[in-house]
Amino acid sequence: MADQNRKNILSQYQTKHQSSLGSHVSGAENELFQAIQDPVFVVTPDGTIIDANNAALKAAKKRQADIIGKGICAIIHGGSFPHIKCPLEEFLLTCSPKVEETTLPGLSGEYLLTISPVKDTDNTVRKILLIARELTSDEVRKADSIRTAQMAAIGELAAGVAHEVNNPITGIINFAQLLLDDSEKDSLQAELLDRIVNEGERIALIIKNLLSFARESKNSNEPVEIIQVIEDSLSLVEHQLKKDGIKIKTEYSTRSCQVYGNYNQLQQVILNLLSNARFALNDRYPRPSTDKNIEINCHPLINEGQQTVIQISITDTGTGIPQGILKRLFDPFFTTKPSGKGTGLGLSISYGIIRDHGGTIKVDSIMHQYTKMIIELPTSVI
Repeated sequence: MADQNRKNILSQYQTKHQSSLGSHVSGAENELFQAIQDPVFVVTPDGTIIDANNAALKAAKKRQADIIGKGICAIIHGGSFPHIKCPLEEFLLTCSPKVEETTLPGLSGEYLLTISPVKDTDNTVRKILLIARELTSDEVRKADSIRTAQMAAIGELAAGVAHEVNNPITGIINFAQLLLDDSEKDSLQAELLDRIVNEGERIALIIKNLLSFARESKNSNEPVEIIQVIEDSLSLVEHQLKKDGIKIKTEYSTRSCQVYGNYNQLQQVILNLLSNARFALNDRYPRPSTDKNIEINCHPLINEGQQTVIQISITDTGTGIPQGILKRLFDPFFTTKPSGKGTGLGLSISYGIIRDHGGTIKVDSIMHQYTKMIIELPTSVI
């Protein structure tokens, strides 16, 4: 139904505005359009692609006939979840000139997506120009530094809020428990007080998770073999994964993958990532499938800063994540899961733990294909 609606929109647009399409403009203008080295799409406010230059076709790895009339979000990042609106879709609908950074599938590196509405003579926006420009390595590093600073600020705010809420909620739970102990069993009063205690403990758990995200690690660190952490984590969820029909493939370096850190915290990160991978696989394949796979790799390497690090990657073939929201994944309370399926703190906590260990955690994903979580930790072995 959605594809038919897009075809109808495209047909109507071509009938009314043929002169504005790249394929219908003068030869000289079209040559200039095709000569632009950056990917350029022309779309309607609802995101329907009406034209694209050669660079865009190369980036999308498709022919023009395969993308004209299709939704831009489906082409550049595979679409979006029904319960989470893609930021690009919101920008297009507002028809306001904005800039958004995103990684386009089929291209390497980071790109800056410029969204420029084009007004007709009656000031109505009927088409929007999208231009993707590759960021330099310095721009990428600057963006990463800004992101790190933003997350640190969020962590400080989260810690302050958690500490302020922690004492009152502890008092509420304790007072409710005292009243509950004195209440008549199976009475309405007892039932209501029991609910207060349960909901209070739920809030307390969220506060605990917030403090975990904002922590300055005070636990003693020691040399930890990260491969052993992964193996021990897998042993804890092995039965659950087998029950869901999920196959695990591991590939470890024969060299030492030792890091300096806290075993329990690092295991918490691995378990969080395995839990997310399991959810994505079960969501995409609710029934048994040979494609329900998780691949885990761990090996030392030299990173871009010429430092020796241990890289751990956990890749699943589940639902994938829209490119437009990848930057928000580590924000507290942001979750791609439907309402009631997650608190949005698992990745935030994982981010905080890896940050405290002097490492980085990143995500690479394409909708309906895969999600790859990449952790890099400083090695304790030279």
